[in-house]
Amino acid sequence: MSETKSTCPYCGVGCGVLIQTEGDRITGVRGDPSHPANFGRLCTKGSTLHLTASPAIAQQARLLAPALRPARGETPRPIGWNEALDLAADRFARVIAEDGPDAVGFYLSGQLLTEDYYVFNKLAKGLVGTNNLDTNSRLCMSSAVAGYKKTLGADAPPACYDDVKDAGCLFIAGSNTAWAHPIFFRRIEEAKRANPAMKIVVVDPRRTDTCEIADLHLALQPGSDVMLFHGLLHVMLHEGWTDTAFIDAHTQGFEALRETVRDCAPERVAEVCGLAVDDIVQAARLFATGGSGDAAQRAPTLSLYCMGLNQSSHGTDKNAALINLHLATGQIGQPGAGPFSLTGQPNAMGGREVGGLSNLLPAHRDMANADHRAEVAAFWGVPAIPATPGLSAIEMFRAAAEGQVRALWIACTNPAQSMPDQALVRRALERCEFVVLQEAFATTATAAFADLLLPATTWGEKDGTVTNSERRISRVRPAVAAPGEARHDWAIAADFGQRLQSRLALQALAPAVPALTAYDTPEQVWNEHRATTRGRDLDITGLSYVLLDELGPQQWPMPEGQAAGTARLYQDGVFATPDGRARFSPEPWRPLAEARDADWPYSLNTGRLRDQWHGMSRTGTLGRLFGHVAEPALQMAPQDMAREGLAAGDLVEVASRRGSAVLPVQPDATLAPAQTFLAMHWGEEFLGGRDAQGREMTGVNGLTTPTFCPTSKQPELKHAAVRIRRAALPWTLLGIAWLPADRALAVRQALREAARDLRFVSCVPFGDEGAGGGEGGVLLRAAADAPPPAALVDRIEALLGLGDGQALRYADPARGHRRAVRLQRDGELAHVRAVLLAGDTRAEGWLKTLIQDRLPAQDFGRRLLSYQATPPVAVVSRGKTVCNCFGVAEQDIAGHLAACDGSEAARLAGLQQALRCGTNCGSCVPELRRMVRETPVRLHRQAA
Repeated sequence: MSETKSTCPYCGVGCGVLIQTEGDRITGVRGDPSHPANFGRLCTKGSTLHLTASPAIAQQARLLAPALRPARGETPRPIGWNEALDLAADRFARVIAEDGPDAVGFYLSGQLLTEDYYVFNKLAKGLVGTNNLDTNSRLCMSSAVAGYKKTLGADAPPACYDDVKDAGCLFIAGSNTAWAHPIFFRRIEEAKRANPAMKIVVVDPRRTDTCEIADLHLALQPGSDVMLFHGLLHVMLHEGWTDTAFIDAHTQGFEALRETVRDCAPERVAEVCGLAVDDIVQAARLFATGGSGDAAQRAPTLSLYCMGLNQSSHGTDKNAALINLHLATGQIGQPGAGPFSLTGQPNAMGGREVGGLSNLLPAHRDMANADHRAEVAAFWGVPAIPATPGLSAIEMFRAAAEGQVRALWIACTNPAQSMPDQALVRRALERCEFVVLQEAFATTATAAFADLLLPATTWGEKDGTVTNSERRISRVRPAVAAPGEARHDWAIAADFGQRLQSRLALQALAPAVPALTAYDTPEQVWNEHRATTRGRDLDITGLSYVLLDELGPQQWPMPEGQAAGTARLYQDGVFATPDGRARFSPEPWRPLAEARDADWPYSLNTGRLRDQWHGMSRTGTLGRLFGHVAEPALQMAPQDMAREGLAAGDLVEVASRRGSAVLPVQPDATLAPAQTFLAMHWGEEFLGGRDAQGREMTGVNGLTTPTFCPTSKQPELKHAAVRIRRAALPWTLLGIAWLPADRALAVRQALREAARDLRFVSCVPFGDEGAGGGEGGVLLRAAADAPPPAALVDRIEALLGLGDGQALRYADPARGHRRAVRLQRDGELAHVRAVLLAGDTRAEGWLKTLIQDRLPAQDFGRRLLSYQATPPVAVVSRGKTVCNCFGVAEQDIAGHLAACDGSEAARLAGLQQALRCGTNCGSCVPELRRMVRETPVRLHRQAA
């Protein structure tokens, strides 16, 4: 076995990993103890990376050769790389010749490496001459970019991870850090243990797991963040908690902001935000004084924020209003203080560094700045960079839907799942004349719309760099060779660029310069990127691949001659503005762009699950990662469910002005009345069906709105006005089976396709691939207005392995009922291998437990075909998996806690010692803490 140092491809924490290989196979992964982002820790997602790289998954999920779709709706056929890239170059050149460079667009991903981003950016803006290059980071971090630039002058998070241990107050706004950035949350827990006096404020409409560590939770109404932050400043001014000396010496524009917040008294803020006045005053005191309670002895305050602020029609205002508080109290440029935006994706920061947004240029240069355009044009050796900013993500797909963008190149992202307003996105993909998808996985929703599919490398195969949330650049190194014919993303873009340049030159449509994208290695690309940063705020001229190998990951800036990277910015009080003074933003609070009303009475919020990532093209291949949240469900406040007459598990139709989805509803006491929650991951790959008019339902983003912030152009993914009604679908189906691991994923896809015309379809994996046995589980759930044709149920039975006459079987064709069970004998024992319940699924609970928990079933006989909701013999489910590392389930924990005495801390420690849960990655610790708190202490009778 050998080990290769690399970086995790999931969130913006940027954890270092050691990839273990044997020959040409990845066999394991562990955290890199020397990496300063995680010091050896990995979360549930990172610790299962090696399982997503298994040959079984590659065989079923990976795109392994270029493929061309002869016509829309037809099956792609494999072609060679030369044919693929020549065809792409011909089609793009023709569109450019006929309609100009702005008739093409490039849509990229925050999961690309910096080198990949750089080549694409140069290709679009330098060669093609269009600024129509945007990225899914537009959906993630563009409001943070705009907020930093508006106030501090540059897109540069000023703080670092180490600041957590120095903070007197942590102010966490719009971030479920415990789930979205779990390894960073471990640092927060450690800091709180080391300094119990530290105060933690969490601002979030939901009571998430992050709130388990909070001293104060502000459960504000969606969209009211700016009002809250202005109200906090109003209190600070009234109490004399601002830092007048800092304001006078280092800022400008404070008087305009003072006028804005004059009307934001606590009583008005409480009404708008749905908060208590006392909580608003307490939050202002904690923020302004860093928890010390005395502005004269102010302790540091560090704010942490993410999508709750960014994904908003007023995202820039939210970011800037929070930064206002730091500037007004001098809480910036010192250990433990500052506004710290937590990047969502692994390299959204790197993409921003090279100019990977439609309004940016390399090294944080602005498209709108003529001097910046001239600098880049001179550096690249082209006559000019187009002056007009390109189309942002929403605008690009809208333009494609309207026929203005005729050719679209999509790399490493899945807009047919992740973009809001899927009806618009799919119109765009269908109308666009030529869609190229450059992707590692063939199973994404977007793949079905691509004319040309190009296989790209992914984690464990790639070579380059990424930048994490704290501006730290890490190396990504390959541990194994690329499978099949997959190529690196930068290499695909470079090859395509050279072919396109030759075609455009023949038509005098390209600058007469040497090949702009002629690179042989990622290091050549990185060195060119490095040169663009000289003298800029992110100067990395002191870095190289060699130094990163020798010194380890480094934070920018690190100019030439500097021995190490820079941990904190603005320590001298000089900001990245023309006069060195930070700017206050006086923008007033504005209500939500899409308000709730009598027709649309609920607010839909979206967010992450603990163990899943984005559209789940990678994590969704592992049943193990579905143990914590097994299936899609709409979360709803219990009192709202009661008012609507709904019970847990009932199917509901949730509809917005753009589309609808049918799925089960579950009570969630963390939600306030009129608020609902649906995880962002559930796209058509896992949740589908057709609405009452026969239109395809596309999951969560069939509901969300494309309305975006006018400054950042980031869409409002955190709120959509919806209505919820019971879905009267009397015919239901449940199919569940254990299958060979090398077929499970393909069967799941086939099941989803077979059932796609029913009103509701959910199809997910289950099981622990790391437990051995070479098996994977698949669970299909469906519903319809009436029994479908028998041939459909026959097809589902066959896919589940129930169609060969070896299963126990019962059928009532007149009622549309069918039940089938397959048993497998292992010596004296028999276990259920597959189940189909169609037309009546009341026996689901115990049959599903029998198969998922592999419980003995030899004593049940034909009773396995029972309708009964209760089993003929006691069958106890272990419940959901709380600790993924050690497979510890809900009932295991409940059973232990029922016999425990002592304080909450003592019971938690005893639980961890007995069951090991929460002792590895720690992702489950907040939930364990909540379970301990909610379990009554056992009372002992005293001996007589």
